[in-house]
Amino acid sequence: MRLTHCAVSALLVSAALAGCEKSSKVEAPVSVQQTVSEQLAPVDAVWPWLDSANSRWFYFNSATRPFGMVNLSPDTEIDGAWGSGYRYNTEEVKGFNHVHAWQLSGLSVLPISQHRPLADIENDYFSAFSHDKENVAAGYHSLILERYGISAELTATTRVGFHHYEYTQAGPKQILLDLQGQFGPSELSKGSFTQIDDTTFSGSVINAPTIRRPRPTPVFFYIKLNKPVAKIDVNETAALLTLDDSTDDVLMKVAISYVDEDGAKQNMQSELPGWDFNAAVAASRDTWNEWLGKIRVEGGSEKVRRRFYTDLFHALQGRRIISDVDGRYSDQTSAERQIKQLPLNAQHQPEFNHHNSDSFWGAQWTIQTLWPLAYPKVASDFSNSMLTMAEDGGYVPRGPSGGNYTYVMTGASSTPFIVSTYLKGIHDFDPLKAYEALKKNHLPGGMMSHAGYEHDSAVGGGLEYYIEKGFVPYPLPVESEAFHLDGAGQTLEYAYQDWTLGQLAIELGLNEDAEWLKNRSLNYRNIYDTGTGFMRPKDENGKWKADFDPFEYRHGFVESNAAQMTWYVPHDIAGLADLMGGEKVAANRLNDAFEAAEKLGFTSGTAHAQETHEEYRRIPVNYGNQPSIQTAFIFNELGEPGKTQYWSREVVNQVYQNLSPEHGYNGDEDQGLMGSLAVLMKIGLFQVDGGARQEPVYQIGSPIFDRITIALDERYYSGKNFTIETVNNSDENRYIKSAWLNGKPLNRRFLTHGEITRGGLLKLEMTSTP
Repeated sequence: MRLTHCAVSALLVSAALAGCEKSSKVEAPVSVQQTVSEQLAPVDAVWPWLDSANSRWFYFNSATRPFGMVNLSPDTEIDGAWGSGYRYNTEEVKGFNHVHAWQLSGLSVLPISQHRPLADIENDYFSAFSHDKENVAAGYHSLILERYGISAELTATTRVGFHHYEYTQAGPKQILLDLQGQFGPSELSKGSFTQIDDTTFSGSVINAPTIRRPRPTPVFFYIKLNKPVAKIDVNETAALLTLDDSTDDVLMKVAISYVDEDGAKQNMQSELPGWDFNAAVAASRDTWNEWLGKIRVEGGSEKVRRRFYTDLFHALQGRRIISDVDGRYSDQTSAERQIKQLPLNAQHQPEFNHHNSDSFWGAQWTIQTLWPLAYPKVASDFSNSMLTMAEDGGYVPRGPSGGNYTYVMTGASSTPFIVSTYLKGIHDFDPLKAYEALKKNHLPGGMMSHAGYEHDSAVGGGLEYYIEKGFVPYPLPVESEAFHLDGAGQTLEYAYQDWTLGQLAIELGLNEDAEWLKNRSLNYRNIYDTGTGFMRPKDENGKWKADFDPFEYRHGFVESNAAQMTWYVPHDIAGLADLMGGEKVAANRLNDAFEAAEKLGFTSGTAHAQETHEEYRRIPVNYGNQPSIQTAFIFNELGEPGKTQYWSREVVNQVYQNLSPEHGYNGDEDQGLMGSLAVLMKIGLFQVDGGARQEPVYQIGSPIFDRITIALDERYYSGKNFTIETVNNSDENRYIKSAWLNGKPLNRRFLTHGEITRGGLLKLEMTSTP
């Protein structure tokens, strides 16, 4: 029954791994390039090990579907949100957890074989494994638990994990269910455990509150085995299932739900009623291939194409579905957990999925552009999900976790996402109701009033100062234990977010609101210091911060410095340039910043944990975190598209081309944000203002492929495909000499959203000089 190494290669990866005669151990990236087929399907090009040596809990993905509630994978480290999950350089499996989500974990299981009592096993059950005998692909993971001689294979549907174990050594055939302990960000405790019959079990684990997720959050499970359990041992922290000794080949299905045990059971009955493991693997592969195939690329090296589809794979991960197959979901916006129902369509199916998500801070340059373009239903679902939470709890969230508000990061970061989605023609929600819900976050008491993880007060955002004085002071003269009390950075975020909401007000004919929001969007001018040429913090009396150092990290700027955040005016680059002395002066300054950043590889170190280190944090442009990832495309807005083409290609080459467990994003990938950014930079389409204007536009960069085909969703757009073709493209020929749109000369540096979504062909002739 087991999919052997060679069978996996044939079924899953079409020789994308090293081949049946070679191990799957990860070597230097060049070896990957040399051994793959020239005709890889998108799914077979995915390389899930990317950057996995630096994983945080929700980063690594293997046995999962796009945005899957279940994301099943081996955990080699389990302590803390950071430095946990599947960490490539730790070759010891500590369990297979079914949930790797923002501030959440779930049931962890591990097949074992021991003769000791459960109380002793709990303290000693981890197993070594080797990458030499490991296979990983989109939707699949297999390895050998060397301590027990057990081969384990994992795959999944959206809400069900599917396990296949082969016990190859003499001894008890057991499965340990770990119901309590630290798993990533969460301290789990046993909620319940029930044996229904000799092959069926159900129960729950409870995620204790964290500083980010304030309420206990249960995750329910429903388990079916294909072989009977002969003996069961249960205590307050674990359950040990011992199978009949004659059983060597075991299949186990584990469905989960955030609602109740019956919801988990229904999820299994709907998504995985049968027992054909190979069919489930193939179905997962087909699903991933369909999703990844929405963007087809040709040209470039095999390594470059593999990295592209791995980036796209990450863009479709992390931000998990939390509603059941019937549309029920758990609402934890108030003290008492409530079960609620999503609206159903005529076929009695949920109209959209409800989602769990890290912050939308930085989404305007990443998923906010990619999803509406290639996956508009996803953008619709996320918008409706956040608006549903506003109906339940009063406010649109900026990073919900299991139905909880988390107040992650700062500002009203969901506003640009929802506004951009609507202005791109994705009209699956009432825009006036959405506007009123979003507007609350821009008023006292809303999201802008809350700084990071500020649950019990609404002062850390400094919104009243922003409204009265036109800026948020630094330091903020209030008592607050919130995170990210960085007034100058908050001012810049609020100004941009105000502008985006104002664009929706214009669309809806709300002229007074539009004018009010336009005026607030100009507040960025209040913290621009003409003496230094940087955005600079002010105290509550309007005095500039003394001893100002524009490269000082996190002194008035959220996860950044003044040098990076000075460019954070995506809605008014022309106005920023005027403050600097004109477009030419601004372009020269930005070019100087890129030349300085290039010496550090355009990132603050090679991992997010290094961002605060003295030798890295003074960088003026950082493509390892979100605050300055738009900067390469600002040159387009300053009349120097050649510099956009040059520097965007340099960033791709240095930051987003590795294919190694040690390097990948050189920072925090943040649940698809940096994967999406890499995709956009590689196809040469970007939105400096996040596409939140009346007629959204895409700046043209320097595509790295010969041909890029984006399949358009005909439910939303009139076109079938939009294709970008490049002629004479190479790393040296990175500049656009001439452009044609549908056979006609294009004498501008951007495309409109309508031009793309009506379908057509953009042809670019490339050259070696700007």
